[in-house]
Amino acid sequence: MATFRLQGSKVLAVDMSGDAVKAKNGSMVAYDGQMAFKKLSGGGEGLRGMVTRRLTGEQMVLMEVKGHGTCFFADRASEINLVNLHNDKLYVEASNLLATDAGLRTGTTFTGMRGATSGNGLFTTTIEGTGQAALMSDGPAVVLRVTPQYPLIVDPGAYIAHQGNVSQSFQSGVTFRTFMGEGGGEAFQVRFEGDGLVYVQPSERNTIGGDV
Repeated sequence: MATFRLQGSKVLAVDMSGDAVKAKNGSMVAYDGQMAFKKLSGGGEGLRGMVTRRLTGEQMVLMEVKGHGTCFFADRASEINLVNLHNDKLYVEASNLLATDAGLRTGTTFTGMRGATSGNGLFTTTIEGTGQAALMSDGPAVVLRVTPQYPLIVDPGAYIAHQGNVSQSFQSGVTFRTFMGEGGGEAFQVRFEGDGLVYVQPSERNTIGGDV
């Protein structure tokens, strides 16, 4: 299995000895050794994944990198966060996914009304199995714990990913920006309940529902 490690906070180094990884197309910045590159379609394997991507808009373009040596990945100086999966499932925004072990399964899952409030569609990318994934964030990501006693409310523009036995729902609400008179439209929030982890970034995307 390929080994993921950080070279600083904004470059992912992947050591391979005949292994393969899937990475965001065009994210390779350097490599040593012998590497082969092949363009893939993201969002899920096979015909079902292709149809789902077309219907949902949760589109990502991936490449497979395979070989012997070390390959380095980065994207627009984004901070990189490593996630270890142990027979687990990770839900992540397609725009925040940099790379995964080739053996991890990717797909899409329905997330309800979130597509009405963000520019990333009604579906979220899923990564499942055992291995490593590298996520990108605008600024250092924060990992927040969700417990049955303490649900978590997240701005949809700051959400990156979540994992564990967690359910999510969408509700209208008031953000600090709206309270200060800086919001540009209706504000929405994402509520997480259960037992797991939520990854958020210290900045916000623009959303269809307004400046949240």
